[in-house]
Amino acid sequence: MCDSVDEVTQAVLAKNDGLAAGLRDELTRRGVCVVNLLSSPGSGKTELLGRVLARAVERGHPVAALTADLATENDADRLARSGAPVKQLLTDGLCHLEARQLRGHVESWLPEDTSLLFVENVGNLVCPASYDLGESLRIVLMAVTEGEDKPLKYPTAFGSAQLVVLTKTDLAGPAGFDETAFATHVQRVNPGVEVLRTCARTGAGVDALLERVLAVRDGAPAHRPPLAPRPHTHTHEDAEAGLVP
Repeated sequence: MCDSVDEVTQAVLAKNDGLAAGLRDELTRRGVCVVNLLSSPGSGKTELLGRVLARAVERGHPVAALTADLATENDADRLARSGAPVKQLLTDGLCHLEARQLRGHVESWLPEDTSLLFVENVGNLVCPASYDLGESLRIVLMAVTEGEDKPLKYPTAFGSAQLVVLTKTDLAGPAGFDETAFATHVQRVNPGVEVLRTCARTGAGVDALLERVLAVRDGAPAHRPPLAPRPHTHTHEDAEAGLVP
């Protein structure tokens, strides 16, 4: 039974990888840079993304966003205040996005002049880490309130990141966050990756984040992480307990 489950998982991820590769080629031809945002629920990525979108619109960049949730369109409503085109993608219980879902929305909705598409993935650092969406840049976000050992608990997510964004930095003191230990843990699973400090409440780091994304859109090479999305057969419980590498 285990072999059968593993074979099915491998086949699903292989199919997704093929679709993602084709989508990446198509988007590259169209001049669209896709940014895949991964984080746990409550990391503050929606608020930060709203700030980044508003700044991009203000500066005249053709930007759009897809936001994924299991239910409700709350995040789309919040992001739409930025003035950017925004689309809600409901997964109907699926804990991650797949390339086929992104392709459908790119074909049916994405404005023709878009050069920058942010995809706010489902709040989850387990399954989404294994699914390539055809993105140009993968960003993993984490709030200081989540604890400095998070990269060690979720090495696949952090190890596949091309940029790590630390959010809610204004709460680092009250949360007792050890930033030195956090930086050490990040480098352990992803040597050389940049960690960018941000605070959506004050706006700190918003311009810097947008500049990093625009640089990749304009052809700058992104960081090459040691881990690419790989098939996995472990459960969410295993991952939470730290039983898988």
